[in-house]
Amino acid sequence: MVEIGFTPAARQRLPEGVALRPKEASHELDWVTIERYLASQNLRMDPGHAPRQLLGGLANLNFLVRINHTWMVLRRPPAGPLPPGANDMQREHRILSRLWRVFALAPRSHHFCADAGVAGAPFLLIDYRAGLSLRGDSVHPLPASESTGHQLSNMLVDTLAQLHTVDLASVGLENLGRPEGFFRRTAQGWIKRAQWVVSGDLSRPAQALAQWLTDIKDPIAGKPVLLHNDFKLDNILIDPQTLQPRAIVDWDMGTQGDGLFDLATLLSYWGEPDDPSCMHRLAQMPTMQPGFSTRQDIATTYSALTGQSLDDLKSYRVLTMFKLAVVFQQLHRRYLVGETSDPRYADFGQLAEELFEFTLDISNNKIF
Repeated sequence: MVEIGFTPAARQRLPEGVALRPKEASHELDWVTIERYLASQNLRMDPGHAPRQLLGGLANLNFLVRINHTWMVLRRPPAGPLPPGANDMQREHRILSRLWRVFALAPRSHHFCADAGVAGAPFLLIDYRAGLSLRGDSVHPLPASESTGHQLSNMLVDTLAQLHTVDLASVGLENLGRPEGFFRRTAQGWIKRAQWVVSGDLSRPAQALAQWLTDIKDPIAGKPVLLHNDFKLDNILIDPQTLQPRAIVDWDMGTQGDGLFDLATLLSYWGEPDDPSCMHRLAQMPTMQPGFSTRQDIATTYSALTGQSLDDLKSYRVLTMFKLAVVFQQLHRRYLVGETSDPRYADFGQLAEELFEFTLDISNNKIF
């Protein structure tokens, strides 16, 4: 059996710069059962290296483990019931077990376990990639300078454009997702999820947006591309010296569709100094720091890099902002029903309602 506990020597061998949760704030798993299962798959946990939960994230649970003398990440959904289609580890494994061959920023997935009895939910094992993850609205430990903001802005839009050039057919992923009818199906799915979270009792702004998304004409579909589906700064591990990407993580919603969806997703997290309070409190990316581009500039640069028209971007902006508000409603619901005691979740319900209001302004052309 694996020894569940670090020896002093093992601590010294942790990957450089790894950020771990305090033990008292970490989620507990049955590591004896997990170790036994992995051994049956010829995946042996190295003695002396206790699994530890990685820092960051509001949903999926990520644990640093050492398997067959290699650092990996064991990744599984959060505790409690999940909305339909959410936190899909099997989808993530399908993508990452192949994508690494043609896209260097994709960590390789080595194993998927569908048996929820092993770790409390299905899980996968992926390569651990070292890199700096910038969480929240600060660029710390990087300098808060014009140069930092400028470099990170360029890195984000360049990386997104690069992602959207991946040839999925070359790794057998040409049938990933259902790109035909992507906008309508995605909008309907998030409207249903919004109704599920509040048991059908949508607020006035949420109802208005649901109707807007139902009534709007479908965007003109271009050539489908690989979509990450949650493309933002803290899902990119960067080199702290060059500020270039080392890996893109969190692929459980990956699919095919219009590249404008990923662009709009990025912009949904992209706060600007003149935005209302909800975007300041959202604090998902440090884009209000010096040197960062505006949302409009990022969209224009993406269009120039990819040749993608921005004519339908507003439709995707409304959809992805609606989606973001629903996600925060889901997180607040987890707090209300006792699935988490994390105090950050307590105010997410109010934040979600204000994000719905902000999205109405986007739908009415009051803000980009």
